[in-house]
Amino acid sequence: MLKTFDIDKLEVGMFVDSIGKQTGHLKIKSRGRITSSKAIEHLKNQGIEQVIVDLSKQLKSEEPEQEEPCSTKKDKNVSFADEIVTAARLFEQGKCLQKKLLNRIARNLPIDLAVHEEFTTDLVSSIDRNPDALMCMSKIREKDSYLLEHSLNVAILLANFAKKMGLDDDQVQEIALSGFLHDIGKINIPDEILHKPGRLTDDEMDIMRKHVQLGTDVLLDMDIPASIIRTIGEHHERLDGLGYPKQLKAQDISMFGRMIAIADTYDAITANRCYKAGMSSKKALQIIVKDTPEKYDKKLLLQFVKSVGIYPVGTLVKLNNEKIAMVLQQHISETTKPKVKVFYSVKGNHYIPATDIDLSTSTNSIKIVESVVASDYKIDFNKYFKESIVV
Repeated sequence: MLKTFDIDKLEVGMFVDSIGKQTGHLKIKSRGRITSSKAIEHLKNQGIEQVIVDLSKQLKSEEPEQEEPCSTKKDKNVSFADEIVTAARLFEQGKCLQKKLLNRIARNLPIDLAVHEEFTTDLVSSIDRNPDALMCMSKIREKDSYLLEHSLNVAILLANFAKKMGLDDDQVQEIALSGFLHDIGKINIPDEILHKPGRLTDDEMDIMRKHVQLGTDVLLDMDIPASIIRTIGEHHERLDGLGYPKQLKAQDISMFGRMIAIADTYDAITANRCYKAGMSSKKALQIIVKDTPEKYDKKLLLQFVKSVGIYPVGTLVKLNNEKIAMVLQQHISETTKPKVKVFYSVKGNHYIPATDIDLSTSTNSIKIVESVVASDYKIDFNKYFKESIVV
């Protein structure tokens, strides 16, 4: 059921179908739900006087009222154990949303961007409550799910990155959404190139590079902020001008463009791909540092390293007692001595009863030898994680 509302009567939770009356020339190319009072103010500032609302898609009246308590959750820290269940649910929701998004783009169907905005709002809220939970989930890799997981992981990394930099809530929300949408153009790249289990030829690489422009072209039709489109368009640009698609140089690349370049590269290196196994977080950072400051912003990279830590939560590490452990919590002052969960014996090649050890306070001589990946020891870590961590 469609009904006309004066802009002053518009409420959070309503689904805007189209513009009824305006003094400006704004066009709504993608219908969507109003998720915040700031969205209403934006419409007012654009000269919108009346909008057509689809009442059949309106949220129940009690749901918008719950937004205020939710917004205060960011000031209430919760434990990793309490947040990890919510984070796991969000992670699965994010993969489902990404799959639906790519399917709709492939079929040239309209997109309800408000759904993705709401999701990234929930994602940022989880980061507020306990950043370790979602950062830990970003370490879980499912076979053949790279395209779905990568953009979600980049969104998580960017939300945490922006938070640690002290950016305001709107900026954190914007860069997280940019990360979630940044690779949508890949759905229009032929599968034989996208999933080729070997090095691409020069011609194939030229086609692959088109995913950036293909993605921004889709976004232009969605009438989303130009700043988000710019960020996505810059995620493969490099400071030395050797990136793509526009070969922009340092002075022409935005701060968000520099940030997403770092997060995108980091996650791509640590991910399992059809043609290579993922590397450890430490190795990924070493590779990016080697290309800095030529390709990546040095100051921002230092901030990114601080945001993920030397041993990011969810990382597997080998201890000097021949045990494998997962990093549970980092310490600001003791960056090489995190809290870990020991669960695997290297000598016995088997799982052991899990034990939490805080290496910063331990009276024994246990310490980290190196970062490892599960495949090094043929550990089915995803199965263990879901059965023993997310409980």
